[in-house]
Amino acid sequence: MMKTDVHELLIDLDKKHFIHPTSSLKQQNESGAPFIFTSGEGVYLTDTSGKRVLEGMASLWNVNVGYGRKELAEAAYDQMTKLAFTNSFSSMSNEPAIRLASKLAELAPGNLNAVFFTSGGSESNDTAYKLARYYWKLKGHAEKKKIISQKKGYHGVNIGATSATGISPFHSLTNSHAPDFVHVDTFSLDSLRECIKREGANHIAAFITEPVQGAGGVNIAPEGYLQEVRKICDENNILLIVDEVITGFGRTGKMFACEHYGVTPDLMLFAKGVTSGYIPLGGVMVTDTIHQELIDLSEGVLLHGYTYSGHATACAVGLKNIEIIENENLVENSRIMGEELLNGFKSLQMEFDFIGEVRTLGLIGAIEMVNPETNERFDTLIAPRVSAEAAKRGLIVRTVGFEGMDTVVFSPPLIINKQEIPELISILREALIAVQKSL
Repeated sequence: MMKTDVHELLIDLDKKHFIHPTSSLKQQNESGAPFIFTSGEGVYLTDTSGKRVLEGMASLWNVNVGYGRKELAEAAYDQMTKLAFTNSFSSMSNEPAIRLASKLAELAPGNLNAVFFTSGGSESNDTAYKLARYYWKLKGHAEKKKIISQKKGYHGVNIGATSATGISPFHSLTNSHAPDFVHVDTFSLDSLRECIKREGANHIAAFITEPVQGAGGVNIAPEGYLQEVRKICDENNILLIVDEVITGFGRTGKMFACEHYGVTPDLMLFAKGVTSGYIPLGGVMVTDTIHQELIDLSEGVLLHGYTYSGHATACAVGLKNIEIIENENLVENSRIMGEELLNGFKSLQMEFDFIGEVRTLGLIGAIEMVNPETNERFDTLIAPRVSAEAAKRGLIVRTVGFEGMDTVVFSPPLIINKQEIPELISILREALIAVQKSL
């Protein structure tokens, strides 16, 4: 079959059989997939038609070491030929899980030294909420069960994670949500204090925050915010959970984003960049203090766990992925290339009057679209049009158009270099020119 025939066949099969996550079902049925990718190398992807595109999002904020890393395939192969999988229930274990847990303890800030493994970020979030409530129950405070999260925060799509997510459209999918979740204003200390006073500290198990809200529009916590949150939580006997699912493993120019603020949470969530998306893996890290208290106070079995918690092959890939991040100095490259990316955004800001605020922290960034006459967003969203025009020209970016935002967001692989950043900016400029003509 010719390449075009294969592409059309796959489009047809995709429409009939593949229900896509976080996608428009109608759009998929009518137009089909905008890209069907067949290969990737470095920061580029190639689709069935032969088109090559620069991946400005590292897929879903997660392909940190880039595409086509044979070392990760070899790590998976080597582990699979020895022991692909064995369960971790009833205290059984495997070497890659033990070694990865130890490595994570070495990398994590403060005394975050114990790991509960999951298969991804949503599972990590639900696990953290259950562990926090279990912890307080063991300590004789079963009434401490409420979880405070932030508006515009995103924590996943499991039932608990959806309820913690502070982006309202995610709540309208179903007509029933998990109880005991409360939302406060984004990065507002006053809103947090008022919530604690209103709900009662004796009813609150934990407060969860992202150092950088990814899906919420790449909103970066202001300097001093996490430090004050740490104090507030300590003063009110509330656990602090930091969601590093997007920001972990070098994305912000530090191994973990909370390092920018010098704060150690009680629980820290990870996923995505731990394997650069090559295989599903996530987890929850807890401090020595919490770990020891769980040991001392618990009786019987901890009745929480996933079939693939501590998956041997996933953990082997995670170890090799972290080795690549360290050996290639990708955390520092994220910081340096993030500055280059911000400089590019600022040059575009000078050129296009409908660009509002631009921001980055390492290699995660955003460009806001505003009506230059009102300094508010246009009646018709601009960011999706920028994204569509960029895709036509060979650049993938994402957009955020809810909660009053009209924002293009970026998260390229951490391996991106000084030649590829200008290419990204150049394609983005062409997309912006095309949109400008249509305004």
